[in-house]
Amino acid sequence: MTLRIVRLGSERHPEEGIRIGTVRRPPRGVPKADFASGNWYDVWFPVLAPSAETMKLGQAAETPAQWAVFVRQYRKEMAAAEAEHSLNLLASLSHTSNLSVGCYCEHESHCHRSVLRELLAARGADLA
Repeated sequence: MTLRIVRLGSERHPEEGIRIGTVRRPPRGVPKADFASGNWYDVWFPVLAPSAETMKLGQAAETPAQWAVFVRQYRKEMAAAEAEHSLNLLASLSHTSNLSVGCYCEHESHCHRSVLRELLAARGADLA
């Protein structure tokens, strides 16, 4: 059983399991009925998405120092009780189920997915 970190809208891995969208907004121009069949996500879970303000920091980050500011702010948000409980739940589920979490960003290295990967690994998640 594993937890995968994926780009939403990408082709699914055969053993991926349920796909969870950790994004602030649903995909634009995609009917709700097509979210799963279009490989976007099966469940929308915005509690693990950066706030709109923090997301802007990440999108505007052009230097390692600016990216570090985004990471600090996002980690601070993920330290809130609801996010902590959610991260712990996903890490625990990864031991008994295949699942994935994702975002729309093209490159994981410049996306909150990279931080989510670290946060989930620190909680003992079985990561693919």
